[in-house]
Amino acid sequence: MSITICKTDDIKACLALRLVVFVEEQNVPLEEEIDTFDDEATHFLAQDEAGAAVGTARIIEAGEIGKIGRVCVEKSQRGAGLGAALIETCLADLKTRPHIKTAKLGAQNHAIGFYERFGFRVIGDEYMDGGIPHHDMVLAL
Repeated sequence: MSITICKTDDIKACLALRLVVFVEEQNVPLEEEIDTFDDEATHFLAQDEAGAAVGTARIIEAGEIGKIGRVCVEKSQRGAGLGAALIETCLADLKTRPHIKTAKLGAQNHAIGFYERFGFRVIGDEYMDGGIPHHDMVLAL
């Protein structure tokens, strides 16, 4: 099956997938999943051949930092490399922005090893986000 990942203005499709993955599957409170950053973020949407949303991620700029967040993959697509493709797409996009020097993300603790494969390193202490333990991670671009 062929998957495409593109920038999108279809925030509703991204939110629908995030609600399934984060709110329904991971029990993140709805009021914590939806925030005002969606209006200013660059959104990426992965779609299958039929046009169904199967993955999403977003980037928010904060000075010289590009924060990758809300990365999720539909359950049937997990384990096939789509999460890695979303991260690679986000990093490639950030590298086109000359003022961005660092990529940052908040990793669920169980996913730290996944992000380390891209060169991200843990900074700071553990914190709870949406009831799930996280660590911030950074990567110099």
